[in-house]
Amino acid sequence: MTRLMFRFAIPLTLALAVVSGAAVAQPVTDSQLKQRVQTALHSDPYFYDAHTNVSIERGDVVLSGFVFDDWDLRDAIRIAKQAAGNRRVVDDLSMIIGGGRT
Repeated sequence: MTRLMFRFAIPLTLALAVVSGAAVAQPVTDSQLKQRVQTALHSDPYFYDAHTNVSIERGDVVLSGFVFDDWDLRDAIRIAKQAAGNRRVVDDLSMIIGGGRT
């Protein structure tokens, strides 16, 4: 019976990533993160982003502006969290009840 033993100083998952040729994730700049979240909000076919602003403050994604109902509020936060990866998303959105999308 053959026994495999690893005596490496790096974790096995990193060793497998290097061996398999997987790219190690590079840090994202604030401007890249802002663009990524803006693009995600704009690209979603069910979210109206014309009144929503994205900014990066101390490494956090901040959503400001307004939405028209709680559905849009939840969508904005969900979309931003998916695009932001491991960055925190701060909700500074206002809700306009009964407003029309213009």
